[in-house]
Amino acid sequence: MSRIVLIGGHGSIARQLTVLLVERGDEVVSIFRNPDHSAEIEALGAEPVVCDIETASASELVAAMAEADAVVFAAGAGPSSGAERKHTVDYEGSVKSAAAAEDAGVSRFVQISAIGVDDGPGPDADEQWTAYVVAKRDADIALRRTGLAWTILRPGGLTDDEPTGMVTLATETDRATIPRADVAATIAAVLTLPDSAGHSWDLISGETPIPAAIAAAVSTS
Repeated sequence: MSRIVLIGGHGSIARQLTVLLVERGDEVVSIFRNPDHSAEIEALGAEPVVCDIETASASELVAAMAEADAVVFAAGAGPSSGAERKHTVDYEGSVKSAAAAEDAGVSRFVQISAIGVDDGPGPDADEQWTAYVVAKRDADIALRRTGLAWTILRPGGLTDDEPTGMVTLATETDRATIPRADVAATIAAVLTLPDSAGHSWDLISGETPIPAAIAAAVSTS
């Protein structure tokens, strides 16, 4: 049994991940900012912690991570938020969470990023997309510079399709889609595999079962 802290715990991927982790016997601490979501998170079997990562102090996050075995950063400002919140949530929230994990003595850190962010936003991108890509890219760069045992997963376009359990996982893949449920299952799997630390992988739907895809990605990265 592990104790896993989810940052952005009310997001769709995080909620599906919560179910998977609880079903296998892990303890889940779910951090989110809206107190109205507490009952829903508790019903999933997680310990709800209301905490806004944009305004929280480092000590608040450290306290929430006490005795944890891993942290998953699944927070995002969302498509309807302004460019400024892309920076304060997707970038600053990640950096703050990683620093808190180090201070709390939690070495394992898994981050959900996005496919293609290293390529930049593109010349025709609007302000919102540019802010999002830059925030995710810079958060990944900052995480790689920490002393954490990090894994960065960069899913393609997210869908609400039924999970297949079959993915393509590699340092670089084609642009394609993947069900949120399969992203959650991949996160759950990498949390159990220490060899997945130190890797950044694109993640899309494919024809390889998730455990085998991770094993292959580790051996070829």
